Formats: sequence, structure tokens, C-alpha cells
Amino acid sequence: MPGQIIPRGKNRFLVRIARGRDATGKRLFHSKTIYGTRKDAITYATKVQRELDTSTFVEASKRTVADFLKEWLDGPTKQRVRPRTHADYCWLADTYIVPLLGARKLSQLHPADLQKAYQQLQTKGLSARTVRYAHSVLHGALEHAVKWSLLAKNPAKLVTLPRLERREMNALDLSQANALLNAAKQDRWYALWLLLIAGGLRPGEALGLKWTDIDDDQLRIQRTLVRQSDHTWSLSEPKTARARRTIVLPKVALSALELLRERQQLEQHDSGDQWSDHGLMFTTRTGEPLDYRATVRRHFKRLLKAAKLPDFRPYDLRHTSATLLLAAGENIKVISERLGHTSSALTLDVYSHVLPTMQKDAASRLDALLGPVKSS
Repeated sequence: MPGQIIPRGKNRFLVRIARGRDATGKRLFHSKTIYGTRKDAITYATKVQRELDTSTFVEASKRTVADFLKEWLDGPTKQRVRPRTHADYCWLADTYIVPLLGARKLSQLHPADLQKAYQQLQTKGLSARTVRYAHSVLHGALEHAVKWSLLAKNPAKLVTLPRLERREMNALDLSQANALLNAAKQDRWYALWLLLIAGGLRPGEALGLKWTDIDDDQLRIQRTLVRQSDHTWSLSEPKTARARRTIVLPKVALSALELLRERQQLEQHDSGDQWSDHGLMFTTRTGEPLDYRATVRRHFKRLLKAAKLPDFRPYDLRHTSATLLLAAGENIKVISERLGHTSSALTLDVYSHVLPTMQKDAASRLDALLGPVKSS
């Protein structure tokens, strides 16, 4: 018989099984009270002994999924990933995982629990991409739980994920881009919207710009603004070497930035000691960096409504920059360098939807060059 089966009253038994010794040589035991028959106690003891023999036994813990996620995010994850990635992980965990699974004990988490949670997220309208992002965070956390002997196996490996469909690229055409910029001329952040279109920057890259990054008509992109889940912020290096780049700005963008700098200098003077000087281009009236979600997006939605345009994200202005340049016949390598893509192949893949029209234009230009074929 595996271990000890000790009666503790009517239909109550204490199962006690040796687990080996700790670092000091002290013997370790697994003990659990079983309510039921002696046969039930023997069945449980046999199961535990089999798990001990196969190194799959995990001592049950009262630690919840929420407790473990916090420990994982604040510990090895924060040391391993970039600040922006860590902030994204925290946001996904706090927004989607913890509300549905946080109260459940880690040791009692099953694949069916995860599958149900993912279905609930999709029912609420979340895209398959977002559900997959949340899953990747939880999967990574549970892998560490297995390494730390808190789980015997990772339940996230046994779920079926929603099918990922290729996301349709949103971009403004030339008339829409002009309509947006015309509506934004009196907006506080006109220079920002113009810079996203003219430079093809990611919003985080634009919000991390400093005045020292501009030299004549050249703009150096060398950092990104990151917001943590606790609303603090930091400046982080770009994710890739190609993302650190220098681009040449058109005169219209340079003029907008000059006006922005003049206004910021007046606000700095008016703020006096209240001004926080971080050297950033885009700031609040006291010099603090802009909050993309809380401030920038709200301004942007109002501009879309004023310009009578469909719903777009500020990030789509980056796509607008690329598609306008492609439509104008700009070299793909130049566009790739302006966007900070790792390769021209990536740019071609992302903007492949624009290429059919470009192919037709190329054929038309060849017709004009070669002329009609003469019959012999």
C-alpha cells in the first residue's frame, strides 16, 4: 500500500506519503485528509505515488492565477523583455486574463477553463488576434509555473485557438488624408498628425521624439515612449536595429514643427516652476509626455468626425504614408527604410494589397514607352 492511511473518524482518512528529503536532509511528506471510504483514500494515495514516481506530482497550492501572474510579470518577465513589451503583457493580463481566470487556484486550472475564457472574450467582440495575444501571455506564464514545479503540465497547450484571419490594412487615400489635415489645422496636435503621415512613424516613436532629434531637415528616430500599466512612463530603445533610423522630412512637416516649438516655449514660460523639462516634442501644457490612449486618440476621433471620415486609428496614418508613397511610384527600399522595417520583403508583404494597382500602372507606362506593336 502506498504511504500511510490513518483513520481520523467516520468516513475520514489522513493520507500521508513520503516525498523525499529537503536540502538539509529532513524528510518531506505529502498529507491530505480524504472524506469518504478507505477505498477512496487508497485510490488517492496510489495516484499520488504514481505521480511521484513519474516526477509529475505537484503539491496543491492556494496561490491564485492572479497572484502567480503578478509574480511572473514582476519577476523574470520584467528582467527579460523590453519595457514596452512588459507594459503590453501587464495590460493584457489585467484587462483580459485576470477578470476571467484570476480568482481560480493555479493548481486547479484546466484547459476547459481557458477554452471557456477565450470563448467569452470572443463573445464580447474581441478579435482572434487579441485573444491570441492574451493566450500567448498566459501560455508563457504557465510554462514558468511548470518549470517552478507549480504545475505538472501547461493547460494552455491543450486549447484550440480562434482562427487568425489576415487583417485588412486601413489607410487613407490622398483626398482623405488632405481632408484630415485640413480639419486638423486648428487642432493642438496638427504637427503630430502631419508627422505620422509625412514620416510614417509609429505613434510611440513620434511621442518619444525630442527636439535634439531634428537637425535641419533630418529627423532621427531612436526611441519610443512606453506607458506602464501603473500609468508611469519611460523611453525605450526601438525593438530592432532598423527601427533606429534617420528620415528626411518635407518642408510642410518642418514648418508645422517650428510652430509647435514656438507654442511649447510659450507654455513653458507660462508654466514656470510647474514645467517638467524632458526635452520632448509632444507634451502637455506642463511638459509631461502625452498619453496615447487617454489624450491622443480622443483628439483623433473628433478630427475624423469633423472631416467626415470613417473610423481609423492614429497608427493607420503610418500605413497611409506607405500607401501614398507606393502609389506615387517611390522605390520600395526607400519606403522600407522610412518605415524602419527589417527588410524590403516585409514592406512588400504588408502592403501587397497596393501592388495590383501598381502593376497595372507599370504596364501602362511600358505601353507608353514601347508604343503599339507593329504588324509585319
